[in-house]
Amino acid sequence: MGYFLIGLLVITLSMVNIIEEANCEISPTILSKIERMNRMGPYLGIVAPNNFELNPLLASKAFVPYPSLPIIDFAGRRFRFGKISNQRVVIVMTGLGMVNAGVATQLLVSLFRLKGVLHYGIAGNADVNLQIGDVTIPQFWAHSGLWNWQRYGDGIDNELALEAAGDYTREIGHLQFSKYSNRTDNLLNRIWYQPEEIFPVTGTPEVRQHVFWIPVDKSYFNLARQLENTKLPQCVNTTCLPRPPKVTIVERGMSASVFVDNAAYRTFLNSKFNVTAVEMESAAVALICHQQKLPFVVIRALSDLAGGGSDLSNEANLFGSLAAQNSVDVLVKFIGLIPHGAKFASS
Repeated sequence: MGYFLIGLLVITLSMVNIIEEANCEISPTILSKIERMNRMGPYLGIVAPNNFELNPLLASKAFVPYPSLPIIDFAGRRFRFGKISNQRVVIVMTGLGMVNAGVATQLLVSLFRLKGVLHYGIAGNADVNLQIGDVTIPQFWAHSGLWNWQRYGDGIDNELALEAAGDYTREIGHLQFSKYSNRTDNLLNRIWYQPEEIFPVTGTPEVRQHVFWIPVDKSYFNLARQLENTKLPQCVNTTCLPRPPKVTIVERGMSASVFVDNAAYRTFLNSKFNVTAVEMESAAVALICHQQKLPFVVIRALSDLAGGGSDLSNEANLFGSLAAQNSVDVLVKFIGLIPHGAKFASS
């Protein structure tokens, strides 16, 4: 009877923990683990978009999992603890798109003691002068999916809906759909790109600020310049790229929960905004870190020319794995450049 009661107590406590987590509460067991790991911090937070980019890092000899508590699972996310280049790290995978990336990054920075965030992965390429496999480190990131879709019949001189109230602006620029139509007119009219509303930790709660281009941390960005001569793999089995991939510092990257496989839109983003990397998560990571005043940098390897048109056919399918590995290799090298104990000031 005593064993039954003990077993029943264990089951009851386990159910309580499950119910608490299901209600987005932190159970005492999980909270104890978080507190334990935070006593060992601060960490570099590493954010990967999905398993395709996460698995090469976990398989890397550079990553050494923490032996007694390698993972903490909470709110549908798995946080992995270990060391890379003798730096303490906590790794989380976001999943696809801006919402997933924002949720995962906010959990990471809210739960754990961090000294910075490093985001890496693959991206589409909007710059025909670069090549698949090249690794880009943009200085600025923006969310390109927040629009004010202007009503048909209004022109560029017409005020947008709610513009007078400060909700929307025409300062950033627009995309005119009729320029991409075989007809003389297009009922879709145009979209105006909008800045994000943000609420920084140093600001007044519920008093919004606006930002479009988010700068990465200046100290991280300067460190990244040391990676420009990094040698990277050129071949997948017996199929090789025309030249060895390179690490390149670029001005801008853009994210939205849209997979861009359209050459016209790629060309527009590059000519209008001087964008190189286009993908689906980095701007969300940037927005969270910017609001939390936490240093961050983004490393994105180019897996394809967005919309096609290069001499390389089936680019993403063929060279996606090489691009993912290149992003991991550059990430590891970057971590090796960070001085131990260094705490950078967020830009």
